[in-house]
Amino acid sequence: MDLYKVILVDDEEEVREAIRRRINWGEIGFEVVGSAENGEEALELAESNEPDVVMTDIQMQFMDGLTMLKKMKEKIPDLRSVIFSGYDDFEYAKEAIRLEAEEYILKPVDADELRAVFTRIKERLDEQIRQRRNVEQLSKYYEESRPMMKEQLIIGLLEGRELQFDLERYQRDYDLQIESAFYCAGAFRITTSGDDGERLNKNLMAVSLKQIVEERFKEVLPVEALVYLDTVCVLARLKSTEQYGIFIEEMDKICKIAHKSLDANVSAGIGRVYGNAESIHTSFLEAKDAFHYRIFVGENQALCISDVDPSCPIEDYVSEKQIRHIMRQVKVGTRESLENEIREFTDKLKRSDISLNQLQIFYAEFMVELLRLLRGHGISAAQTELGNVNTYEELEGFASMDEFADRLIEITGRIREKISSGRLDTTKKLAEDAKQYIADHYSESTLSVDEICMHLGVGTSYFSSVFKKETGVSFVTYLTQVRMNEAQRLLDTTDEKSYIIAGMVGYEEPNYFSYVFKKHFGISPSKYRQ
Repeated sequence: MDLYKVILVDDEEEVREAIRRRINWGEIGFEVVGSAENGEEALELAESNEPDVVMTDIQMQFMDGLTMLKKMKEKIPDLRSVIFSGYDDFEYAKEAIRLEAEEYILKPVDADELRAVFTRIKERLDEQIRQRRNVEQLSKYYEESRPMMKEQLIIGLLEGRELQFDLERYQRDYDLQIESAFYCAGAFRITTSGDDGERLNKNLMAVSLKQIVEERFKEVLPVEALVYLDTVCVLARLKSTEQYGIFIEEMDKICKIAHKSLDANVSAGIGRVYGNAESIHTSFLEAKDAFHYRIFVGENQALCISDVDPSCPIEDYVSEKQIRHIMRQVKVGTRESLENEIREFTDKLKRSDISLNQLQIFYAEFMVELLRLLRGHGISAAQTELGNVNTYEELEGFASMDEFADRLIEITGRIREKISSGRLDTTKKLAEDAKQYIADHYSESTLSVDEICMHLGVGTSYFSSVFKKETGVSFVTYLTQVRMNEAQRLLDTTDEKSYIIAGMVGYEEPNYFSYVFKKHFGISPSKYRQ
């Protein structure tokens, strides 16, 4: 089993190093992945390392230990914490234990006590994972948590098979609360890593994920969660469209929690919000589509369809299922996977009893869907020469189904390249707009990734992935670089005091500004000016 990750936080480097050397961390199941000398630095370290345990002093510059822990736990809900402090802080520390910390250690830190504390924490962490992985417990939970008729109704809603039903009767008979002002669907998928023989049965992992979903949403939003084939489906009932952001944020947190607990990649797609039960099916299809975009931004996060695909939802019609699979490959597949999908489909047509008239109808519908796909991505038909295609004449000219498949591959391949190129342009524009917003607002101390995402109208996970991919650094690192470069310029060209310049570049605390400046340039602002 992998070692649990620990971060050490203390404003004295010798204290941090002494703790690091005091015991053999690997022997007791831990590894120290980093250390920080203040709360601000620790928050950045936690964001990139996702620790299991943070060991921190209480009294530090810029941000005290308790404030830091509260902010960390907002991002890492399962984080365990250990506080170590001097005797003078004992009463304060007791309150900290009650509110935040797992354990408390009095300075100076004794090796035996330190080993005992982390041994206890490891037992708790192991037990938490054992509970989620225990096959017998999960099997029992699986049987007890699937009232058949209730799940069948939810599946019917998600798949669009039961659009004419008596909601009031179903709610009464099966204890199902479904009526709501707004609805939104989400879909989780699990991808195991490593040797499958050493992993949990995938079905049991899905049940564990369902349990995590129910626990996380219990006090947040009313949702129905169920395991359906290889997907954990979530149907959320929202009082207002403003709750959509809460749903997205919680889905994203669940991906990260489940990734760590199940030792597997867990990603989610989220559909749009709709105001009637008949549109739950559409939201669910959008959620499944959004999931496939993880190929561009990575696993273990939630992706909103509105962030990754601006196209209109495909309407129901006779050939929807066949065409939808191909359209998905056009949007997010590789050239090889698209060609394989088309050849597989046309091979099935060869073995079927489809008539020429039925094939003509299919081809016409296929071209309509391609045109709709182009319109959704802002691409004109003229750019791909689709505007003048006569499907009936073309079919009469094909000598075989292989020629028909070659034509479909040619057309869809051209569109796939256009969409892929447009997507690259879109992500570049998003990064450029973000950099411009930073340039205009870096002097504001409250500038955050949430603010910039609200301005740009995208989700935080999607923005963070795109921004780092386009710039090579995280949002926080880029903002710090901008502020430091401007501070350097002001020190070069003005006579303003350092504390004035600190405020001009977005730092309310002059001491923290000096700390960041020295860390960035290797010299304090005053010495730099000299």
